[in-house]
This record gives sequence, structure tokens and C-alpha cells, in this order.
Amino acid sequence: MQSNFEQCFALVLKNEGGYVDNPADPGGTTNLGCTKAVWEQYIGRSVTKDDIKALTPNDVMPLYKAKYWDTIKGDDLPEGVDYAVFDFAINSGPSRAAKTLQSVLGANPDGQIGPATLRALEAANPREIATAVCEARLAFLQSLSTYATFGKGWSRRVAEVEKTAFNMVG
Repeated sequence: MQSNFEQCFALVLKNEGGYVDNPADPGGTTNLGCTKAVWEQYIGRSVTKDDIKALTPNDVMPLYKAKYWDTIKGDDLPEGVDYAVFDFAINSGPSRAAKTLQSVLGANPDGQIGPATLRALEAANPREIATAVCEARLAFLQSLSTYATFGKGWSRRVAEVEKTAFNMVG
């Protein structure tokens, strides 16, 4: 399949917004959806909050490509499904997003998208899969202790992702 990474990346940045340092957020200091801990792991050294605040889309793009898009096999997923799974991966981790996709497909939810998952996806309706991934994502988010604090924004984001993913399907 043709890579839809740049379009999905732009959509994710729109969802993630800019710099946030909310003490109630377990992710901690974040900019463009990239947490301080993830950035430090990616570049291999400690950084300050000011370093996170200074991140640009060009800074985080290679991280998002390698850690999230490539991990969820975004280039192998149908349009729409790629976006739904990618946005979920950035928000909740690539393993959880992959396991959710696999569960929706009835595949073994091992967190590694491989040939069996991709075969199951070939036989599925991409719109139905994107919708089911978003529904499962919302159910997961609703189970979190921080849902009372962040749930309104998370719910809005998942609804927007679902609508966009549905419209992306060819």
C-alpha cells in the first residue's frame, strides 16, 4: 500500500496540539504529543522542559515514523485504518494499538502486526475496522482513572479520529 504517513502525521499533530505540562497527566511534560520521557529515550539523554517546549514538527517526525508508524506497519494498513491505529499508538502505545487492531480482526492479539494480522485485514471492511478500533480505544480510555479529568478531550479526539478515518477509506 502507499504510505499515508505525512497526512496521518499532520492529523496527529492537530490532535495533539502544542506544549502541555499538566500535573494530573501521567505522561508529564509533552509537546506535539511527545512526552519528555519518550524524547529522552529517543535521543539518548536527559532534557529540560524548555527543550520539550522547543520541539518542532520536524524534530518529532522521525520519532513518530520509527517508533509508531513503522511499528504498527502503517504502510501496510489500508487508508483510514492506518490513521486510526497510528493516532491510538501515539496516545496509548503501539503495542496496545496493535493488540486492539488484532482483537477487532479476531487475530492473535500479540501486539506485533505481522503477516497473520495483515491477512485478516485483507478480508475485512476497512471502514468497519477503523470504527471498531476507535470504539475499543474509547472503551479503554473510559476505563482509566484519569478519564474524569481528561475524558471530554479524549472522547472528542477519538470521535474526530473515527470520522476522519471513516472518510479516508477509499
